Amino acid sequence: MDIIFWGALLRLVQAILLAAPTILVGLMVTAVFRTLLGHEGTRKLFGHGSNRALFQAWLMGMLLPVCSLGVIPIVRELRRAGLSGGTILAFALTAPLFNPLSVLYGLTLSSPVVIVTFSLCSLLIVTLAGWGWDKMFSGTAAPEPEPPRIAPGYKRILGVMTTTAKELISSSGIYMLMGLLGVASLSILLPAGYLQSAAEADDPFAPLFMGMVMVPAYANPMTAMIQLSAMFEHGNSVGASFALLALGSGVNLGLLVWMLWTYGTRRAVVWMAMLFTMVVAISYGVDRPLYPQGVEPAGHTHAFDGYCSPFPPGTPSPPSAFRSTLVQKTEIFELVPLGLLGVIFCAGLLLITLDRKSRIDAWLLVTRAKSQARLDVELSPKVVGAVAIAGLILLSFLGVYVYYPEPEFVFEELSVANTHVGSAALSQDWERAERWIPVYDDWTRKLEVSHFLRGKNLSRYQQAKLAVLRDKLEVLKHECEAQEAEEAKDMGMDVTRAYRRLRAAFGL
Repeated sequence: MDIIFWGALLRLVQAILLAAPTILVGLMVTAVFRTLLGHEGTRKLFGHGSNRALFQAWLMGMLLPVCSLGVIPIVRELRRAGLSGGTILAFALTAPLFNPLSVLYGLTLSSPVVIVTFSLCSLLIVTLAGWGWDKMFSGTAAPEPEPPRIAPGYKRILGVMTTTAKELISSSGIYMLMGLLGVASLSILLPAGYLQSAAEADDPFAPLFMGMVMVPAYANPMTAMIQLSAMFEHGNSVGASFALLALGSGVNLGLLVWMLWTYGTRRAVVWMAMLFTMVVAISYGVDRPLYPQGVEPAGHTHAFDGYCSPFPPGTPSPPSAFRSTLVQKTEIFELVPLGLLGVIFCAGLLLITLDRKSRIDAWLLVTRAKSQARLDVELSPKVVGAVAIAGLILLSFLGVYVYYPEPEFVFEELSVANTHVGSAALSQDWERAERWIPVYDDWTRKLEVSHFLRGKNLSRYQQAKLAVLRDKLEVLKHECEAQEAEEAKDMGMDVTRAYRRLRAAFGL
């Protein structure tokens, strides 16, 4: 019983760490919509009532960096603004699937045509699901009264902050918690390693099975792309990978519960059945045509271990295993957004506890005397809101350059990773090797994207050296998992030699 409890708790905490940044973005976007754009501005932004509404929802979803948890407060605000159910659900599906970071990472797969095809297939699903919803269930829009306008100046900033805090401790927070509990539930139902052979290319049921497993799961866009990468390298089912992306990243348990509560059981079940059918049908459609050439199926994969129990039966001390795993696999930078989320949560609790009569909200509406200063220009809330949304999108693209830094910096990190992996293989430090091999592989992909962003094309020779290094890292990973000392030592040296050849290929 201890193994089940501590395993579920570990998966819950890991999911919170992954989701914290995109939840913060989702809360901020919600606050901007409500306090600055208002319902009318939000409807215009999404093309409400026009033929382009579904496309604009898809486009907004592609640009805003949120996940299926961070999208929950946004869709609740879109509902208040009076958007149609089809437009809301189109946005809810698209936003968690792709963002600039994950799309660029996806281009390091076996062929860019894969990520392009997946994007177009998502557009098809979103369009058909949204159109079908509006045709079957017309009149589901339920606009609420326009929120009062906050006074100009610094009060608008405070208004965005207070709305963000209150939204987190509202029903949105409960729905997001339900989505996280879906991750914990999967770890209880699926024993450790259960999905290691669940997506083999020769398994005709792989796309269907993966779709069923992914409905209660949660994966942020970047995690989903990393899992897709592992599936292509292992020769897993392409159809299963699309089902993982569309359902694992696109929906979660909390979003489904919100749909049930908001639109009723019959409508939610019909829509979910329609979505599931389309995803599985397209999964089987792309399975063979997109299968990578020249890839030898590995017979198993660790890409889905994060959805299963982290601890196998017989783990001697589950609490100690929980602490050590969390310390080893948690980066310092992951704690910053989690800390901000905690501060916002505490602020929200203070607001509803100490300000029961909403005096702060009333104060925010009071407009000060108009200033005569020439530089003190009063902008409309819609202009400020549009600038805020544009700023979030711009930050998303700027974040791409931060996440994929200059090639020189990438090589510095590759050197560090190579040192850790090589020494871990020599000293038989299996835990350190297990931690650093994925980091090493990740930096090789960042090297590709970094060159692409800066207009530099990789030669075939450079691409080949990157592929060789990744292949050797994959073999070393298996040797370390099996704790084969001599084989791991030899392969560790091979990895170092492959890295030196890679540096030479880039003139270093």
